[in-house]
Amino acid sequence: MEVCHCSYWVPNSGGQGAVMWSGSWRVRFQEAAEPWPENATLYQQLKGEQILLSDNAASLAVQAFLQMCNLPVKVVCRANAEYMSPSGKVPFIHVGNQVVSELGPIVQFVKAKGHSLSDGLDEVQKAEMKAYMELVNNMLLTAEITHARYGSPYPWPLNHILAYQKQWEVKRKMKAIGWGNKTLDQVLEDVDQCCQALSQRLGTQPYFFNKQPTELDALVFGHLYTILTTQLTNDELCEKVKNYSNLLAFCRRIEQHYFEDHGKGSSSIRSS
Repeated sequence: MEVCHCSYWVPNSGGQGAVMWSGSWRVRFQEAAEPWPENATLYQQLKGEQILLSDNAASLAVQAFLQMCNLPVKVVCRANAEYMSPSGKVPFIHVGNQVVSELGPIVQFVKAKGHSLSDGLDEVQKAEMKAYMELVNNMLLTAEITHARYGSPYPWPLNHILAYQKQWEVKRKMKAIGWGNKTLDQVLEDVDQCCQALSQRLGTQPYFFNKQPTELDALVFGHLYTILTTQLTNDELCEKVKNYSNLLAFCRRIEQHYFEDHGKGSSSIRSS
């Protein structure tokens, strides 16, 4: 997979510096239409010692999406990546004078540059794709949330303060979507139902909408691959995914085609 390169550069958000693509920030459409540069950069937290499961999945989904669009990007790991992000979310990309965070806005930004994975879908298919993406975000993303490693690169007491802050944010989010009082067994059951729905939609096709990948394929790959390859305190989440052989084959297919073919290593997904 992608090798991380550490640096100490911080995007400039004022004047002619980097600007955010979404929210209340001004969008530079003329700059968005410029060709994709060779030095585009994706920022995320430190791998292995800091990045949360959910953030790693989000970063991998963006990397997969850009690979599917044949757009090069260098991955940079920073301990303060989320504080560098204009939205406070990771991953974010720095492209020319633009800084764009999270998969949805990045998809729109890339589309403005003339690259889209879903233009070939009709309106019904696009609505179906969005519904499945919402399912993944509601089920898999929430199930992945963990705070155990957060703050580890920082000295005491900052590491404990940041970990507590992240834990509070996570609990608030889970309560807002009705997951605050769910037991582990209930969460695992939701994950299983999500995987079952994805497995049925994929069937024997190479991708969710037949022969060409879409944003849905990038999103699902990011989450499933992260669950399958991250060492956790228990493997119950991973085992739920492993029950679906076509989802395993799907992850291997994307890894081999979009990551191994670009010289990023050998397959690390194995069947149970």
